[in-house]
Amino acid sequence: MSFQAYIDAVERKSGKTPQALLDEAHARGLTSESKAGEVVAWLKGDYDIGRGHAMAFFHVLKNGATISDKHVGSSGTHRDESDTLRLDGVAARDQPA
Repeated sequence: MSFQAYIDAVERKSGKTPQALLDEAHARGLTSESKAGEVVAWLKGDYDIGRGHAMAFFHVLKNGATISDKHVGSSGTHRDESDTLRLDGVAARDQPA
């Protein structure tokens, strides 16, 4: 599963775009300095999102939309199309980043 697929799964489970969840996280006082456990507990409690997907979201909260280019352009299940995640939601995918 690609990193983008993890973020898309968080969107499907929560019903909110990744950017909307980031905005909600900031409104709750969660920042790049927050502990992973706080974010995992929030996402589990409010949206029933599991630890693996919550940790992918935590990475975005902590580091922004840029990910390692380790799997970009590679083959296999963990490949991503870009080193920049789309946070504007699956519905916006047909539009340029």
